[in-house]
Amino acid sequence: MGIRGELFTMQVTLENRSYFFNVKENRAGDLFLQIVESKKGDGADFDRHQIAIFEEDMPRVLKGLDDSLKFIEKARKEKAKAKAEKKVAKAEKFGAKKRIVRGKKDGKASDGIKRTGKIIHITSKMTDEKAESDENPEK
Repeated sequence: MGIRGELFTMQVTLENRSYFFNVKENRAGDLFLQIVESKKGDGADFDRHQIAIFEEDMPRVLKGLDDSLKFIEKARKEKAKAKAEKKVAKAEKFGAKKRIVRGKKDGKASDGIKRTGKIIHITSKMTDEKAESDENPEK
């Protein structure tokens, strides 16, 4: 038996708090699980909260914990499904096409940049001027 009657201890450290799962034995020889939450408080002190679950109550407590975890997992899946359905509905409503912004008839803005949704194609003005002069040799 360890200090303070601890038979087994496991620590789970998170970003701003730690959890200790201690299996202990009291003076009467009864086993219980002590769960301690420790988080840094103001200054150098720590806030500690603990609960004790006795051996005869563990099956009911673990069933409650298991049911809670199943509910959380089901809610997470439903939320992900709703998000995916919303995304599909939005794509159907607005279409999956890219929006094309045009400044002139040929799809090029006056600054020589062709904008097609997420991708910007930069075209050379010299190429455009040369193409126009090839079409109209009088210039």
